Amino acid sequence: MQAVDFQKILDYKIDKKALADRDGLSTISMAELYETVYPPKSVLVDGFLYAGTYLFVGAPKVGKSFFMAQLGYHVAKGLPLWNNKVHQGTVLYLALEDDYARLQKRLSRMFGVDGTESLHFATQAKAVSNGLDNQFDCFVKEHPDARLIIIDTLQKVREVSSDGYGYASDYEIVTKLKAFSDKHNICLLVVHHTRKMSSEDSFDMISGTNGLLGAADGAFIVQKKK
Repeated sequence: MQAVDFQKILDYKIDKKALADRDGLSTISMAELYETVYPPKSVLVDGFLYAGTYLFVGAPKVGKSFFMAQLGYHVAKGLPLWNNKVHQGTVLYLALEDDYARLQKRLSRMFGVDGTESLHFATQAKAVSNGLDNQFDCFVKEHPDARLIIIDTLQKVREVSSDGYGYASDYEIVTKLKAFSDKHNICLLVVHHTRKMSSEDSFDMISGTNGLLGAADGAFIVQKKK
């Protein structure tokens, strides 16, 4: 009588279960969900800003880039912001509507000659669908203490599809950015513009479809008071 190879039978059952899992839904029970310990999102500014992907939206010339420079500088040096504690870390600022001479002039007006090695700038980057995540991965590997990446502006890293900007394309671009921020527990701030038409709901003033806000962790709307 031929001996039974129980190990082969066990391996077969495991492979069969793995195949079923691939073809079916991957699920988790409520009990398993409660028993799983998930790491908390890292904090950049106490009570204000955390890891995730957020839209920072305002009209042209309202001061978005000035505030982004201020926020990046405070995080890079660990300086309090509006009396809120800031957790220091390396910052990457994609100033895609500027050049280095313009950046130098703006920063020297804001901070004088007190620079920092923890705040990095780039004036060119690839599109989200064409390698931007790889560029971000390389930066994070070189700077493992990176806490904040600023994209100024969204328009510079998106591509127009044949159908223009629809809900699906808006949702997809922010989803890709969010996947990176979630993977590295880092904050991604995406600067964007408001639409010209005003609204009682501030979030309705975000230019584009609801897909942008729907995929993001949140949004900040900057408005001038009349």
